[in-house]
Amino acid sequence: MNNPLPLATGIGLRAPHVGQVLAERPAVPWFEVHSENYFADGGPALAALDRIRADYPISLHGVGLSLGSTDPLDRVHLGKLKRLAERIEPASVSEHLCWSGVNGRHYNDLLPLPYTNEALDHVCARVNAIQDFLGREILVENVSSYFAFPESTLAESTFVASVAARTGCKLLVDVNNIYVNARNHGIDADAYLAAISPATVSEIHLAGFDANGPCLIDTHGTPVAPEVWALYARALERFGPVATLIEWDTDIPQFAALQREAGTAQAMLEASHAVPA
Repeated sequence: MNNPLPLATGIGLRAPHVGQVLAERPAVPWFEVHSENYFADGGPALAALDRIRADYPISLHGVGLSLGSTDPLDRVHLGKLKRLAERIEPASVSEHLCWSGVNGRHYNDLLPLPYTNEALDHVCARVNAIQDFLGREILVENVSSYFAFPESTLAESTFVASVAARTGCKLLVDVNNIYVNARNHGIDADAYLAAISPATVSEIHLAGFDANGPCLIDTHGTPVAPEVWALYARALERFGPVATLIEWDTDIPQFAALQREAGTAQAMLEASHAVPA
């Protein structure tokens, strides 16, 4: 049985900070890395991850499996993910509830699905196949979006909750993405949280967005916004203590800035649920 993530705030580990983490061994409860960055069979990046894994729990977070695509599941990709998981023995393996490729072409984005019963059947079948192949449950993350399919017949929150209910997978609830979609599409963020069963939530993500255009863009390039911190507090009220991650992928700051963001989340986690410091 896999060890769960600590009920504490981790940090998304990116290349600019790997050397510092190896040298200083900072007091961070856990790290998350993008799976695809470590698919090589060897090399310095994988060697560094091996060393970090010796001291910290690791979560593998995928961005390229294209859960909702109509193409067949990429068995080569899945094979690399399985080998990495067997090597690293992560606390969790997660992917995004989206599609990013079709007809053999891959797009560098996490694209939204139509929220229909047909799409739900399709995604659930693929999640089941992935879990069977990996021999473990996965976490599925809700994504931000800038377009809504007029064909959708289900609320996004209902779709996300149904995937977990039907497949036994767990959910990685991205609170920033819920806020972004609430603003972009006029949905009720608190109703979204209410639609998700607390028993299915294994991880929460927090990140920043860009508000300079006609809609909010999930950039992971700024501090967590005050409105997202407020929604995170309400998520903790709804779900109870959940392992939480600070993500920062563009305009990456000094590691100390990520530690400050993680410290804010950790304080909220401890204050809301008496989680041990």
